Amino acid sequence: MDKAIEIKNISLSIEGRSILEDVSFDVRDAEIACLLGPSGCGKTTMLRFIAGLERQDKGEVWIKGVQISDLTHHLPTEQRHIGMVFQDYALFPHMSVRDNIIFGLKNFNTKIVTQRLDELVTLFSLEKHINKYPHSLSGGQQQRVALARAMAPRPGVLLLDEPFASLDIELREQIASELRQILKYDGTTTIMVSHNQLEAFAMADVIGVMNDGHLLQWDSAFDLYHKPKTEVVADFIGEGVFISGEVINNREVKTEIGIIQSAVTHEIAIGKKVRVLIRPDDILHDDNSDMTARVRDKAFRGAEFLYTLELESGLCILSLVPSHHDHPINGPIGIRLEIDHLVIFAEK
Repeated sequence: MDKAIEIKNISLSIEGRSILEDVSFDVRDAEIACLLGPSGCGKTTMLRFIAGLERQDKGEVWIKGVQISDLTHHLPTEQRHIGMVFQDYALFPHMSVRDNIIFGLKNFNTKIVTQRLDELVTLFSLEKHINKYPHSLSGGQQQRVALARAMAPRPGVLLLDEPFASLDIELREQIASELRQILKYDGTTTIMVSHNQLEAFAMADVIGVMNDGHLLQWDSAFDLYHKPKTEVVADFIGEGVFISGEVINNREVKTEIGIIQSAVTHEIAIGKKVRVLIRPDDILHDDNSDMTARVRDKAFRGAEFLYTLELESGLCILSLVPSHHDHPINGPIGIRLEIDHLVIFAEK
């Protein structure tokens, strides 16, 4: 696939404060990317910059092989062929769903407008709402209209700013999955920003973890979870705790919960002290195991409990256990290790 957008060494400051520091990444045609990170990390500023709403101090932007911004050249927003959906959707309240969707198609002939409208109304299941006004729609329906409007002119890149923030929690994952299918069907190259990992995992082909204006890792969700490149990424993605260990060889680390073996080799020297990331899915419930822990706390998650378990040493770890194994607080539970991806970092 060809590159739809290329961000090259972008640094950006606002009122003398550095917001982005030497950020580079690219997104391929029809790929869905997500910039993920906590509030204030720079992800929304990056989205605004791509849209042409901010100017950089350094670096270049290319869309579809055309340079649209560097230090001497800055293509205006309206000429970038970019669609953008903001958190509040920004629908026109005095326009019907139909008129909102076709707003960006003023320069197209009637046949094309009708075809595109019909296509998007079907894709977003808006047939029953075509003549309604925004105030009469639910949050999920308003979001669909905003997305359909942004996609109507077939932009080169679609930018989504926290697209699910205004929705009820139970709707987010469902709509994220639906939206991914729609974007893939339509072949729309998309960059979204989010602070929610589950939304990012449900939507994106590739995810960039940002912190303090830096892009720490640009990778698949699987590799961010199992192969984080820094402790910050490891700590931010998923859940887990760090425990102390010592390298025995290039596949094994000795810890107080046993010797942990890795399916892949690492490059930390034998004898080095390390910090080992233990995920909840690394600790399996096993009534027949010789290793036991005390249940300190538990959170019901429907199909599973997330247990906080205390070992004899006082160390606490997390474990995901099917919810039909309901162990009481302060009671014992048998556990065993099953770690395929050893995530370790040398102690500083």
